[in-house]
Amino acid sequence: MPRYFATLTVVLMLGMVLTRAFMMRRKGVEAMKFGAIDKTDFFIPPFAFFYFYLVFAAAFGWSTVSTQEFFQSEAVAWVGVAWCLAGLLLLLWSLVSFGQSFRVGIDADHPDKLITGGVFAISRNPIYVAFASILLGQFLIFPNWILLVYIGAATWLFHRQVLREEEFLEKHYGQNYLRYCNRVRRYL
Repeated sequence: MPRYFATLTVVLMLGMVLTRAFMMRRKGVEAMKFGAIDKTDFFIPPFAFFYFYLVFAAAFGWSTVSTQEFFQSEAVAWVGVAWCLAGLLLLLWSLVSFGQSFRVGIDADHPDKLITGGVFAISRNPIYVAFASILLGQFLIFPNWILLVYIGAATWLFHRQVLREEEFLEKHYGQNYLRYCNRVRRYL
């Protein structure tokens, strides 16, 4: 059962982000700004889709690169489900807290207001924390070396993107953003 929840997590995660982007587009806001500043970001989607395939392959017994797991524990898998659920709830709270300011990537042309309320009063980057929680949960459900490598790579990519966003936010919002940084941690 935890294996199926891991696939449901992928579907719900993508569904939430894409639905929010679609809702924004209907209001005249282009929320998908991924790769607008750095074209190398377009290398990320193929790796993300491969990750999604790995999760589905592990759950449904499809062909995959490796089926070897570090351990097999139903209890640990259920802990993984809890991490996935926590990540999904945090992602949902983040999307609601963002309001009309939600963007995938940096929107230098049409930045919205600085969001410091809701979940953003606890973490400056709750969406990345949510994604990391989901990755950890899925690794606990499917404890193989490929997903472990993905956790390391994703951590590096998330942090890289956060630093880019922080640089933009500091330039755009100035002292308001710096005061916010002094009050709220980057991640947790």
